[in-house]
Amino acid sequence: MDQIVTLAPGEQLVEAVRTVAPDVVIVDMSRPDRDSLESIRAVSRHAPSPIVLFVDVDDAAFMEEAIEAGVSSYNLMGSSVPDVKPIVQAAVAIFRRYRKLADNLQKAETKLNEGEIIRRAKARLMKERRLSEPNAHRLLQRTAMNRGKRIVDIAMELLASSGEKP
Repeated sequence: MDQIVTLAPGEQLVEAVRTVAPDVVIVDMSRPDRDSLESIRAVSRHAPSPIVLFVDVDDAAFMEEAIEAGVSSYNLMGSSVPDVKPIVQAAVAIFRRYRKLADNLQKAETKLNEGEIIRRAKARLMKERRLSEPNAHRLLQRTAMNRGKRIVDIAMELLASSGEKP
């Protein structure tokens, strides 16, 4: 079902996006307004959605700021009204691609952080129990299997028990 929601005076964009949960957010900004970008930043942080922005004035610096704030498609309105459908479709595709990349980056960072925690736990076991690296790793693995936990959780417990921040 197509639904167009217009903000009432004083209504916050992020709250409207949370309430309605639209497939696409379309913002018509007659004049580039850096304060209005705060609303777009809030949506990007708290209710990520594809955002299509239409402006009347060409401003390259503002375009960069808008994209940094979370705009998926920045469009300059000319004398004729553009065909909005392909603009919206492109914005959705760009948004999905960006979210996939951001999710993949988050997963990679988590994996790296977990690997570092496991490495530090193995080093502690090697030092305290005089184990080789393979034996320290096997001890962490066995403990994780016996307790039904992930190896990184066991490593974090080990580091925390010795007063070290995981």
